Amino acid sequence: MDGLHRRQPFAAFDLAGHNTLLIVVDPLHAQRWIASTGGLTTPLREQLRSTNMQFYQEGDYLYLTGGYGYSTLAADHTTFPYLTAVNVPAAIRAIQEGTPVAPHFRQITDPKFQVTGGRLEKIEGTFYLIGGHKFLGRYNPQGPTHGPGFIQEYTNQIRPFRLYDDGLSLVVKHLPPMTDSTNLHRRDYNVIAQIMPDGSEGITAFSGVFRPDANLPFLNCVNIYANGYAVNDSFQQYLNHYHCPVLPMYSAAQKEMHTVFFGGIAQYYYDAIGNLIRDDDVPFVKTIARVTRNASGAMSEHKLPIEMPGLLGAGAEFIRRKDIPQYQNGVLQLDNFPTDTPLVGYIFGGISSSAPNIFSINTGTQSTASATLFKVYVIRKTSSATHLPSATDDLNLRVFPNPNNGTFSLSVYLPEKTDLRILLHNSSGKRIKTWDMKNTNAGENTFQFNISKMQLNGTLILVVETPLGNLSQKIVIKP
Repeated sequence: MDGLHRRQPFAAFDLAGHNTLLIVVDPLHAQRWIASTGGLTTPLREQLRSTNMQFYQEGDYLYLTGGYGYSTLAADHTTFPYLTAVNVPAAIRAIQEGTPVAPHFRQITDPKFQVTGGRLEKIEGTFYLIGGHKFLGRYNPQGPTHGPGFIQEYTNQIRPFRLYDDGLSLVVKHLPPMTDSTNLHRRDYNVIAQIMPDGSEGITAFSGVFRPDANLPFLNCVNIYANGYAVNDSFQQYLNHYHCPVLPMYSAAQKEMHTVFFGGIAQYYYDAIGNLIRDDDVPFVKTIARVTRNASGAMSEHKLPIEMPGLLGAGAEFIRRKDIPQYQNGVLQLDNFPTDTPLVGYIFGGISSSAPNIFSINTGTQSTASATLFKVYVIRKTSSATHLPSATDDLNLRVFPNPNNGTFSLSVYLPEKTDLRILLHNSSGKRIKTWDMKNTNAGENTFQFNISKMQLNGTLILVVETPLGNLSQKIVIKP
């Protein structure tokens, strides 16, 4: 099992990095059991070793759809068109006892499940396969017409369906899909069951990549209901953009839905002195943040004072304890926690990265698959957090060219005439230079800078301070 996929087509998602084991972990007694997937059929083996499957567990059964990986049957990398059902308790017993696991797996083929990087959730009796894409062929960062070439098709859809499972056969009834080529053009992201302000079940699709107009994450979200969906452009999520562990909790007394995100990858992060930094390379981050929806439906984002112990979380999962009070859709009942500091679950899997930005230099040694199981406690008596105002990115800060040789431009949009201050920091947070811009006009403003005589190089941080909010941008100086 490897970490972040490499850029080179011959090495990206290579077969040597695929997982071929079924692993059972008992965190309470620190025990582990392992079985090979070798006794399963070839279609089952290939899907189970794929990446970015969609999944949902209901009772004893874990349902898996799609996933991307190498197929010996296709003699190429592909997205698998399967829905697989796993009898989890029976499979666990078989792995522990060393008996065949094959009787506890069932699989059907359906092209509508040929999706990777989407998410599978449920509202009452209906499943929702949300977003994702179909990727056929080897990955190539140069695009589909370079090298071996590939086909990539975003679903741009929410695909509802009903599943009838009697323990022997699987029958699927597809319902009319919802299509939106702009707002549902998302993959590799967090889609989380929610309790809405009126107490009904819902789903929220947070962030995701890539926007149709830029290779950057979405900042808005999409709320999904039993009768449709609604795009929320009034809320902007700056932190935790990529698929990471997520803890959903609802307080019925306060009518507040709290969704906590752990690490992963994001376009924004906070530096050591508290500046919000924008990095369009979208690095690995340590950030833990909470998004709260209040009784009126308004959403806000809050950075927690604690961080992940490393650059962890991308592709990892939060696993809820079954004995913690929760709603039918898996959202934890915050008001009914048994103690003030309960152990609510575990974080497992995903990528452990050695540095924030490794993609362009990745040779396969800069990251690994995380092998640590983390316990997650909720401390109810503390509420310290940094609130992120949703209007921050309305400043539309841009630095260009970037990287540069010390001569560059900064563009910022101001909704009203105001003073602003521009600060230059080194990567450790030490201030190097300050520019005060008095009575700057409303609208788009562009300033030119030449710091080439300061003989700086490497990564620097530009901070724009205004009465309307602050925003920072990482810049790279190359001699």
